[in-house]
Amino acid sequence: MKSASTTISSPATSAAATHTASQGVLRPALVLFVGLTVLCGVIYPLAVTGIGKVAFPDQAAGSLIVQNGKLIGSRLIGQEFSAPNYFWGRLSATAPMPYNAQSSGGSNFGPSNPALIDAVKGRVDALKAADPGNTLPIPVDLVTASGSGLDPEISLAAAYYQAGRVARERKLNVDTVRALIDGLQLQRSLGFLGEPRVNVMALNLALDRQDPAAAPAPAAN
Repeated sequence: MKSASTTISSPATSAAATHTASQGVLRPALVLFVGLTVLCGVIYPLAVTGIGKVAFPDQAAGSLIVQNGKLIGSRLIGQEFSAPNYFWGRLSATAPMPYNAQSSGGSNFGPSNPALIDAVKGRVDALKAADPGNTLPIPVDLVTASGSGLDPEISLAAAYYQAGRVARERKLNVDTVRALIDGLQLQRSLGFLGEPRVNVMALNLALDRQDPAAAPAPAAN
């Protein structure tokens, strides 16, 4: 009988085979890594940015509002208005100041949190003090903050609630102020998302155009 022969490879042969195999795996992985980095990190961002600037130049630049050559804000970020002759926006829980775009976020207070209740009461008191004769129910978005703290818009109900006060302070007919609200009304996105609303900054700028003697809207920080 012939005995079966067994071939035993030397350590040098095994190391060479392992090195060759690892080279065969490493090279495609590196090529794939570099290719995806260039595609996703360079080509795709440049393409999206270029298409945005061509198709939507205003939105791609930040929907900025420029008046008399001076940047005064953005239609995407709210600003705080507290003078009675301006429409007020929503509360903002950002720190260290309201509508701080570098610190976007809500208060995270639950509905039973005393701090939230105090904030709502404080805003209700401020609204009533600014317009004591107003007996309309106060819309909820005027006494609560949005999740981002940067909401630039209010509901039509919130705008109509303030129309009488603004008209009185500016010595305008209330129908004129309500017509401004209607003219700047934003409809539901795609016809079914969200609710009709109005941009507070756009509305206040329209008021200033109606009443040039009024103080200018605050400039962007």
